[in-house]
Amino acid sequence: MNDDARQAAERYRLDRQLRDAGLEPEPAEPEGPARGSTAEERAAFVETSIQQAIRRGEFDNLPGAGKPLPDLGGSHDPDWWIRRKIETEQLTGLGPPALTLRVEHREMAERLDAIARESEVREAVEDFNRRVIEARRQLQGGPPVVTPTVDVDAEVEAWIERRRARADAAAVAAPTRRRRWFRRA
Repeated sequence: MNDDARQAAERYRLDRQLRDAGLEPEPAEPEGPARGSTAEERAAFVETSIQQAIRRGEFDNLPGAGKPLPDLGGSHDPDWWIRRKIETEQLTGLGPPALTLRVEHREMAERLDAIARESEVREAVEDFNRRVIEARRQLQGGPPVVTPTVDVDAEVEAWIERRRARADAAAVAAPTRRRRWFRRA
């Protein structure tokens, strides 16, 4: 394929004129390696394409050219680019269940405090326990699931206590004095 749209359009017009005149247009030469080509031919084609792109200057002025990759660390990590993407995009919920469940267990109090009703808190804790049990049953490899299940009633009681403490702190912080909207004459 040709990258220049004007050349492709002109080639199309020329082919159409030849067909209208009753002549057969010349077949376009394939730019890439043929389907049945060998690995050496494909490698040679790729290398030639790269060298031509270098001569055209398509690799000039790339961001980070000539600079070392930041934060590679001393040990070899084949998944360094995935970790960096997760950190920069602040993605959550990715990874093996053993790791995601550990993080969720650590942040459980914060998540539960965002819920307003006791029945929903109970549902969320039961769902967490169900996912922990399912992850323990999986035999897909990866790190072992060491996250404990959580006592539903104890978590609900802790949620109620945290909620009560926040309400008490808000009551102390706000004065209870009321203003009258009207005065008696």
